[in-house]
Amino acid sequence: MFDLLVRPRRMRQSSAFLELVRETVLSPKDFIYPMFAVPGTGIREEISTLPGIYHMSPDEVVKEAKKAWDLGIPGIMLFGLPSYKDEIASSAWDDKEPVQEATRRIKEALPELLVSTDVCLCQYSSIGQCGIVDSCGCVDNDGTVENLVKVALSHAKAGADMVAPSDMMDGRVGAMRGALDEAGYKNTAILAYSAKYNSAYYGPFRAAADSAPQHGDRSTYQMDPANSREALLEVELDIQEGADMVMVKPALAYLDIIKSVKDISPVPVAAYNVSGEYAMLKFSARAGLVDEKRIILETLTGIKRAGADIIISYHALEAAAWLNE
Repeated sequence: MFDLLVRPRRMRQSSAFLELVRETVLSPKDFIYPMFAVPGTGIREEISTLPGIYHMSPDEVVKEAKKAWDLGIPGIMLFGLPSYKDEIASSAWDDKEPVQEATRRIKEALPELLVSTDVCLCQYSSIGQCGIVDSCGCVDNDGTVENLVKVALSHAKAGADMVAPSDMMDGRVGAMRGALDEAGYKNTAILAYSAKYNSAYYGPFRAAADSAPQHGDRSTYQMDPANSREALLEVELDIQEGADMVMVKPALAYLDIIKSVKDISPVPVAAYNVSGEYAMLKFSARAGLVDEKRIILETLTGIKRAGADIIISYHALEAAAWLNE
């Protein structure tokens, strides 16, 4: 017989043992639920590239936000599809547009729910870039930052608890922090998309938000997927500029980045479980290839195990419901 003093299987012999020694415990309180606000009233239309996710008018967004709150999810993130677009993305800071209207309505109906808002220009721009394009066809960093500040101020004015710049322009966190403080929004937090990669996993989102670039790509501002040390530099700069939280996006192909950022960050670390990651699981489950509940919870647990304090995920509602069973 084997003379084994250490038998790890002893700790796996029953569900009681497994629960007692479980190292990573997923909770609805880990999630932020992203939603798409569109102009109009009474609109709730499923997005073909994101099964189970909807384009919703502000009144419907409030109803969906209440579902999240009732499930124990502490926050949501709003993305907007505007009523008009132009080259400078001016609808992004228009107080009458869907994100601002939905924010006001949510804070009136659910004042304790944390409302974060995506701050970018791509879905508001007629050219589909995350910034203003100059006469040479290049994205103008500093001119873009000026407009991003306008967006952040508009969202704060509407009642956003946290603004989340996703553009990857240099210096935008510091500019927003200064402008928010000067305008009296000292308590409006900033969740910086600090390590946002130029990823192929964004395809379903770009279709949902009508935000694909009309020309070129986003490689001059989003990060090269091959780089890791650069992510730590971006995180450190954003924290120095006043970011209250930092984010790694996407999540699944960047679990090593989440771990590295967690190891050096003095502020909470968020990970965005992005549209392509969501769609892969959903369409695989529809085809009968995977156990949907198990694979979704396993995926989210892996993101948390890597070091994410917060997980932004389209799975949030269904995952929270399963975790509450």
